[in-house]
Amino acid sequence: MSDNPTDLDSRKTAPGIPRHSIPDHNPTQPHHTASTAGKNNDRDALPATASRPISPPIPRGPKANRRRQVSTQATGKSSTPTTHNGNAVTSTRKVDKKKSTSAGSVEESLNPRMLPKPPESHSNRLKLIKMLHEQLARLNEETGRSQDLSSKDLILSEHDLIMEALDEEETMAKKSPTVYLNVIKSRIMVLKKMKVEAWKELRTQKLQSAKTDTTVPEDANGLKGIETDLTTSEEIAFLPRLVASQQDQRMYSYVLAAPTEKEMEQAKKGVEAALGWEQCDRCQMRFQVFPGRREEDGALTSGGKCTYHWAKPRRPDRVKGEAKAREPMYACCNEPLGQSSGCTKADSHVFKISDPKRLALVMPFEPTPDQGNYDTLGGVCFDCEMGYTTLGLELIRLTALSWPDERELLDVLVRPKGEILDLNSRYSGVWPKDYARAIPYKASVPEPSAAAPTTLRLAESPEAARGLLFKLLTPSTPLIGHALENDLNAARILHPTIVDTCILFPHPRGAPLRWGLKALMKWHLHRDIQMGGEHGHDPREDARSAGELVRFKIGQSWKKMKGEGWTISEKEFCPPAPASSLLAALARDKTKENDKSSSLGAKM
Repeated sequence: MSDNPTDLDSRKTAPGIPRHSIPDHNPTQPHHTASTAGKNNDRDALPATASRPISPPIPRGPKANRRRQVSTQATGKSSTPTTHNGNAVTSTRKVDKKKSTSAGSVEESLNPRMLPKPPESHSNRLKLIKMLHEQLARLNEETGRSQDLSSKDLILSEHDLIMEALDEEETMAKKSPTVYLNVIKSRIMVLKKMKVEAWKELRTQKLQSAKTDTTVPEDANGLKGIETDLTTSEEIAFLPRLVASQQDQRMYSYVLAAPTEKEMEQAKKGVEAALGWEQCDRCQMRFQVFPGRREEDGALTSGGKCTYHWAKPRRPDRVKGEAKAREPMYACCNEPLGQSSGCTKADSHVFKISDPKRLALVMPFEPTPDQGNYDTLGGVCFDCEMGYTTLGLELIRLTALSWPDERELLDVLVRPKGEILDLNSRYSGVWPKDYARAIPYKASVPEPSAAAPTTLRLAESPEAARGLLFKLLTPSTPLIGHALENDLNAARILHPTIVDTCILFPHPRGAPLRWGLKALMKWHLHRDIQMGGEHGHDPREDARSAGELVRFKIGQSWKKMKGEGWTISEKEFCPPAPASSLLAALARDKTKENDKSSSLGAKM
């Protein structure tokens, strides 16, 4: 997902693994930069499509995580940041702390964060941040050289040092904009004179304060930070009110009916006439695809390597006093728009298909059958991850959680139909090693432990994964998610009961513009999600976030309805009585009172 909330949700563009490219053993970590492609001497012998170099990881941009969980900084492993903001907590995923970003990535990620009213120019802020980071790195290095074993818990990773410098600079820029230069220069001098013992004491206090903030109040259902003023059963009764109408679904490009045989025949003729020529989804270059490989050289695509920017361009904040706005720049490399062909290289071009008729040629659409054997009490939160293959953008992971209790119902890797073109793991979070560790869906999964990573089950085809989801649904089951038309198209599902957070929280300029899931969670619930960086997104986190946004919307809607006079009785929402009915009821009550008074007077 782009950091810009007006961008479309980009989390869906992730690559996959073809049927014949799944290795039977554990591959080593794939390459992370184009410059090191083909130079990994420790890689096990793997099929070419499973061991091809991966596009480079995301360098932390200007709007990276603002609030790292300090307790994880002190451990031997860092994790996906957990934000403690009010009652908000997001899930974490462990990564290797020793894997610091490269020198180039550190240089890029030390860019000042974008502010509505920056106190200084970008170049001045950048110089000061580098000076601040230099002193933090010095103190951290001296802590690492200490012989005291307890000091090891106080050491920050390279990435955490960068985040510490960015956090401090941003705080000073926001709280003291008028005396920003004096404040930050004073802070740099304090750090410069600080002894390592004082730094250790400061880090210890910070860790202890972080530990005291980890307890978050929970309601009776274990759901954190969202108050709806309704019970769980009442929330479930309210959920059908948020189901998207067919008109809304058409506006957001949902496929409401499977293409006809005639339409598919026309699409087939068009594909045959194109001779495999497609447009790259990244660099927009025309190239040719060879499903099953080209006979003469075994190539999957033509056109050579793909050079592109993985982030969208955005315009920097205007500094006070500037006559005109600055030129847009790519967030991935800070290169001006139009002056760079790309900062990232991939081995091949990639493409995706959006036309439902062409999608149906690869895998037909199927409506949700009315035979689900899962007696769901609420809804099902649903998220998919997709990958680029020779057949377009295919399903490679499918996740489903129950709503509102967020129990995991299904989480499987999916073997795609086509050969892999690019495993864009910065979005999908799926790596070749995940497939190497995966076991068939019918096999028993071993219990996870701290020493062994979590093992996912593997569905043998997209149709098999879809069948597993169908067992949890009926046509009337609310399917909850963000930008669900992408997930449903990937799984080729026609489902009538949709609760989409893009529709619940529309963009002020209307469709097709929409807020990203990350922006909605930050704006409404003050939570940071999708902070895995080069490790990619977690579909369970995305599905859970969509479910929490739905609960937040229920709370908003019910608060408004109560103000209008709505009541609830035995899970039924009762509208306010019309004014004429109230007057009639008052008249009846007055008549009864008069009758009682008359009868009492007669007795006396």
